[in-house]
Amino acid sequence: MRVDPTLRDRLARDPSFNASACINCGSCTALCPLGIPLVPRKLFRYVLLGSREKVLEHTEEIFSCLLCKMCEENCPAGVHIAENIRSLRSYIDREALALAPAEG
Repeated sequence: MRVDPTLRDRLARDPSFNASACINCGSCTALCPLGIPLVPRKLFRYVLLGSREKVLEHTEEIFSCLLCKMCEENCPAGVHIAENIRSLRSYIDREALALAPAEG
């Protein structure tokens, strides 16, 4: 596994990205209405460790999230899970898939 030490910093350009606030308690895991197997805390840990490859391996799950915030409502650390997922989607679009941002 290759480490990208700039991954967290690039995602943290968005002031709402607060994955480092995650305390790995697991409160978010049982609430996903889709039962997405990727736990937010695991995904955020990949970001903090700079594991770009691991993040990209989970692109399908990242884009499957409903952004319903059920997991966020139960988070005792106040992690902005839905906003973090949005930031990850933007990162994947912009840097991994090299898609241009929409004009307008």
